[in-house]
Amino acid sequence: MADSGKLCVEEMLIPEECNIIVGQSHFIKTVEDLYEAMVTAAPGIEFGIAFCEASGDCLIRFDGNAKDLQEAAVENAKRLSAGHTFVILMRKGYPINVLGRIKDCQEVCRVFAATANPLQVVVCETEQGRGVIGVVDGFLPKGVETEEHIVWRKKLLRDIIGYKR
Repeated sequence: MADSGKLCVEEMLIPEECNIIVGQSHFIKTVEDLYEAMVTAAPGIEFGIAFCEASGDCLIRFDGNAKDLQEAAVENAKRLSAGHTFVILMRKGYPINVLGRIKDCQEVCRVFAATANPLQVVVCETEQGRGVIGVVDGFLPKGVETEEHIVWRKKLLRDIIGYKR
């Protein structure tokens, strides 16, 4: 019988004005395909990608078009050290701009989180390795929105972001 493992929480480092995407994939080609997804999804987007290889050399593979974000993605991947997970840090764009393309990558199995909030990743470690169990994205709710909050939300979406004109 295998060891039941131990749980730990890994805090992700998110640079100022950035968003993070954490997911799971299954193939060494992930880095190249995620790179293509990012550059073709949003012009001017800056990003770094890191991918924890789970077989063969078991290296953290990386790419991107912003060196500082590549380094930060690698640091987050080291913190996770979980098989076949990837981390994307992005600036000058939002996850909503790229998530469809990322999810369409053949080797992407799932996306755990896409956020600018503080992010904690719950990881289980066994004799074999580590795997992501889930994430804690942001903070607890502080209440239920009021009519005033609804007006603010709709103004933000329509007038500021430009959604649903």
